Amino acid sequence: MAGRTTRKRPAGGLADKRRAILDGALTIFARDGYTRASIDSIAARAGVSTRTIYNHFQDKADLFQAVIKESASRVADAQIAIVESYLRKVTDLEADLIEFGLAWVTPMPDYADHSALVRQINAESGHIPRRAIKAWQEAGPRRVLDALADRLARLAEQGLLEVDDPQRAAHHFAVLITVPNPSLQARTLSDSDRGEAVAAGVRAFLYGYRG
Repeated sequence: MAGRTTRKRPAGGLADKRRAILDGALTIFARDGYTRASIDSIAARAGVSTRTIYNHFQDKADLFQAVIKESASRVADAQIAIVESYLRKVTDLEADLIEFGLAWVTPMPDYADHSALVRQINAESGHIPRRAIKAWQEAGPRRVLDALADRLARLAEQGLLEVDDPQRAAHHFAVLITVPNPSLQARTLSDSDRGEAVAAGVRAFLYGYRG
């Protein structure tokens, strides 16, 4: 039937079925959000029965927490790799921070579903179990902020920055290089727009933190 998002049932064992459920749930939660997503639609997407889902997860809240925690962890791994790659050795502070910032804010197509899921969480956070939001924050954003804070602290140790509170500095950096919300723009942001926004953010950061 046209428009249905069903998949062939996974042929493997319990591990394969759990993988199919998590993948299908990520797609549905990213599309519909937590409140509107149904176990029936997730089952159809995953190619399993609703009973199979309940054999693996207590309820929709339990499934959502597992999905967001796993997805956030994968994205955090990718973002931490960017932190380590660009800030492991800094030779030109402003130029290197701008290069890192551009890599940081560039959308990652491989994690489009996760980005959509985060937008859904932000839109309906009041309706999502707090334990799920906490699991997401601990598995993803907080890990990444910790990694950035560690690198900024090391730059301070080298005399390149003046940082009293690395966590606060990391938060300031992340906020300052955030690219303007496309929904507030009259057009889609270009690479040039993104570069200008990041460069301006890095300069503002260095105004307050340069050693």
